[in-house]
Amino acid sequence: MRSTAWTRLLIAVGAVLVLFTVNFGIVGKERIRRDGEVVLLPLVPVDPRSLVQGDYMALRFALAQEIERSLPAEARDGEVRFADVAVDTRRVARLAPSPTGIRLRYRIRQGRVWLGTNAYFFEEGSAPRYTGARYGEFRVDRGSGEAVLVGLRGEALEPL
Repeated sequence: MRSTAWTRLLIAVGAVLVLFTVNFGIVGKERIRRDGEVVLLPLVPVDPRSLVQGDYMALRFALAQEIERSLPAEARDGEVRFADVAVDTRRVARLAPSPTGIRLRYRIRQGRVWLGTNAYFFEEGSAPRYTGARYGEFRVDRGSGEAVLVGLRGEALEPL
């Protein structure tokens, strides 16, 4: 009977820790969505068959390709790195040749640059609304460099 009580206690403590960790992550992402700096990243074409699959759109960013071309040979999978980006007056980002005020955190995954997401999920039946997407709208935390995708924009930078 006593070991059952300990087992239940350990399960409860584990569940509380998991819930705390998940909620801590959610609160952090919401803070970035609310207070982060707006940065627009141009999209590049992806395989048309995967452009719109069900209720999400496959994404690929021009900046990720630009960073990949400049990656050193010793970059390893799972490694976290930072890219300095400059934004123009429209908030469109490009790779900066020297440190600016905005550092964008990224990971290396299977030899590719991962800027936080490679898909945008949307409501069922609303795919036609997003076929004109040309930019991903991110909010970036200046302190950590973490970027959160908050929406897609069209050719004239209009929210979709």
